[in-house]
Order: sequence, then C-alpha cells, then structure tokens
Amino acid sequence: MQESILILDFGSQYTQLIARRVRELNVYCEIHPYNHIPEITPNIKGIILSGSPFSVRDADAPNIDLSLLRGKIPLLGVCFGAQLMAQHNGGNVEASNTREYGRAKLNFVDQNCPLTQKMSIGSQVWMSHGDTILNLPADFEVIASTQDVKVGGYHIKGEKTYGIQFHPEVYHSTEGMLLLKNFVVNICGCAQRWTPDSFIETQIKSLKQKLGNEKVVLGLSGGVDSSVAAMLLHRAIGKNLYCIFVDNGLLRKNEFEKVIHSYNDLGLNVKGVDARDRFIHALKGETDPEKKRKIIGNTFIEVFDEEAHLIQDVSWLGQGTIYPDVIESISVNGPSATIKSHHNVGGLPDFMKLKVVEPLNVLFKDEVRLIGRQLGLPGFIIDRHPFPGPGLGIRILGDITAEKVRILQEVDDIYIEGLIKHDLYDKVWQAAAILLPVQSVGVMGDERTYENVVALRAVDSTDGMTADWSHLPYEFLAAISNEIINKVKGVNRVVYDISSKPPATIEWE
Repeated sequence: MQESILILDFGSQYTQLIARRVRELNVYCEIHPYNHIPEITPNIKGIILSGSPFSVRDADAPNIDLSLLRGKIPLLGVCFGAQLMAQHNGGNVEASNTREYGRAKLNFVDQNCPLTQKMSIGSQVWMSHGDTILNLPADFEVIASTQDVKVGGYHIKGEKTYGIQFHPEVYHSTEGMLLLKNFVVNICGCAQRWTPDSFIETQIKSLKQKLGNEKVVLGLSGGVDSSVAAMLLHRAIGKNLYCIFVDNGLLRKNEFEKVIHSYNDLGLNVKGVDARDRFIHALKGETDPEKKRKIIGNTFIEVFDEEAHLIQDVSWLGQGTIYPDVIESISVNGPSATIKSHHNVGGLPDFMKLKVVEPLNVLFKDEVRLIGRQLGLPGFIIDRHPFPGPGLGIRILGDITAEKVRILQEVDDIYIEGLIKHDLYDKVWQAAAILLPVQSVGVMGDERTYENVVALRAVDSTDGMTADWSHLPYEFLAAISNEIINKVKGVNRVVYDISSKPPATIEWE
C-alpha cells in the first residue's frame, strides 16, 4: 500500500494547506475529521493534528482519545493540536496575555531535536492563537520559543510526539517546509515517492481493474478538471470513454471549436453538441442570478441526459471531482457521506442509475495541473483561468440575449488576448469582462451615442477564497479600453473593478 501521512482536521482554515505542503514533499496524505479517524494501517507513517477555531478550554471543543495514538505512531500537533496534547497530559493552557497573531521570531531552537534540526535562531514563524501553553508536563521538553511564547514547540521524551504553537504550512513561516520535512521524512521515514508519474501509473492501473470493458460517459467543460479526468480515463479504457461537450452558447469566443479540435488531436472520443439556441431560449427574460444558474444547470442536465441515452450499455459516469470537493463535503462537526451537488455535470437525474468514477478525487488543483501537463494536455487548457460553470451567463448582468452574448464574447476576447500578448495572463489568478445593465452617453465622431458599459475584472489569489484586485499597468488598461470601444459595436464605456474579496466576490453574480 502507498505510504501516507494522516491529517486530523479540527476545523482550521489552514488544514488543506498542511496537506498541500506535505504533498510538495512527494508524500501522499489525506485529511479526515477528528471524529472520523480511519483505521491506522501500516502504510500510515505519521499523524498531524491540525489547528482549530476552538479553544481547548471550551466545553464543546473538539476532542479525541490521544492514548489510541501516542507512542504508537509519530505525532505532530499544530497550534490547537499541540495545546490539546499538552492539556491531556496535565499541562496548563490559558488565554494568553500577549496574544500572538502574525509574524514572530524564534529566539530559541533546539537544533539537536529531530523536528527542529537545522532551523535557525531568528527564523520567522506565523502565529495564530489566543491561547498559550504556560506549563508543560514533566516529560515534555521545550524545543522552540519566541520572545512572548516560551513553549513555541515541545517534544515528549521517549516518544516521536511533538507540538508547535505556530503554523509551518503558511508562506510566512520561512523554515516551515524544513520543519515539515524533518517530521515527514526524517521522523516518519517517508520515502518521497509520490510523484505525478507514479500517480498516473497507479491510477491508470486502478482504473483498468475497476472499469474493465465497461463504458463510461463524461461531461467535458473545456476546463482543467474534466479534461484531466478524461485523459486519465482515456489512457485506461480508450474508446470505451464517451465524452460529451455541450456548447451552451455562453462559452468564450470560438472556445467550443478550439477545445473540440484539441480534444480530437489528443485522441479523445468526444461528441460536440450545439445547444446554444436551447439555452438562450430557456434563459429568455430571466434576470435573477440564482434562477439563471439553475436554468443553465437544469438545461445542461437535460441535454447531457439525452445524449448519454444515445450511447448503448453505459455503466459509469465520469466526473472531475477534486479533493477539496471531497473534503468540504464532510463536516468536522460530524461524519457525512454527502457529496456536493455542483460537480462538473451538475448532479444527474436519479433514473440514470450510473456508478460514479472520479479519477482526480485525491488531488488538489495545482496537482491536477501537474498531472495534466504530464498527460500532454495543451497549455491553453491546463493554464486557463478559473471559468464559472454558467459561463458568460453570470457575467451578463440582467437578462441574456444572443446579442448581449455576442458583445461580451467580443469584449472578453480582446481583454484575454491582450493579457496574453502583454505577458500578464499568467500573472493574475482570474480575469473577466462583465456586461453591465447600464447604458451611458458617449461621443463617436460627431454623433452622440447611448450604448453599453463593460467592467473589466482581474484578481490576484492563491485559492480563490480571498483575492485582491490586480494592479494592471495603466498603459495596458488604456490600450484595451480603446480597442474594445473601437472594435465592439454596442460598447462606449469601459470601467475597471478595484474591489477585493472580501467584501466583494470575484464574480459579479
């Protein structure tokens, strides 16, 4: 079995980041709720206890029986996890008079301790806690301190058990990866063999065994997740994979033709379905954002279902579900088998009765991109910005018409191609053009105009949870604005959105 690290989640905002950092060390890991601990099999080499928004002093704080784990397997408690282990063993955890949030410096490091070896005095760490460990049990020894927190880290004598009150997984902890490597590689003994190549090889073998000669149908979106899922399934079962790519009329300019061509070049068995008129008709007159989303989703299901029924003897539904979808569907407040309903195909009708295969459901987004590159997918698919499932349908504020889609496609094309041409596309997380339900007075030549306003949006982010507006060069914005107004009939004003998330969202609807 594949060696792995188990992360027990107590609800911290940083839990997924811990997992991503461990995987950057080429070691597989999984996140499980603290109250849904899987069987500790020999392939699990170590356990990390996450932080939490709770205080260990709260009556309803998360809790586990640590005696089941301590001394049996290497343990690392991070922040709440460290405080929990200290309190369980008679230590004193109290609300701190000098709360530490943000950057701090280590003024003591035990460089003989396996966890903190090679770390530097003065190393910057990231603190995020209101409680602190004031007194340690007798068999605990301090291995790291800051000016305000004596017990920055500890080791339990005679065990491979450690606790730290800072977050090594965040970028601001400058030697955080060194600490994690010390734990994962040196203390737990992981061999660092989990690579894109090894994942592809293992997953294709697993898919062949699981699917045999049975047929799989998959809804392609042109995005990263569904495309990589399709390529893995294609490598495993070839022509037994049937892909359906629906043109809902709300894609970017020429995207349907471009993506279909790329899929065919890759050898995928893809059927393109032109359903543009059907979607535009279904959306006629609707202005409410949530209702528009539901109309687009339901219409997709209808089209996909009709096309899937034309394929004989299909047994499986392929989906591009990725690991964050799986994690977020399980609450740390109680085990749940609920899977989110907004996967790539939007939740199919029960009567289809298909088994589900999700070849990417253990991968984070950045890992999906690495796998896609190894599989030979083109850059314009792998490196594309996030694009919403409802497409331009939620970037046209108000009702949707074919003419409004045409206008926004032209504007979006000029904007995105301009970002690429000026070497800015890969420097922003996501860029979008939005057609506003506003008309403004303008002057073109000797005539007054009364035409549409478009807003341009570009944001910087790492995960989409928070985002700051991108400070694109004024010269670029001026050139793009000029080109849009001159070339797109129906637009006479361009504005740039300088709101961050929060309080604004990335999309406007």
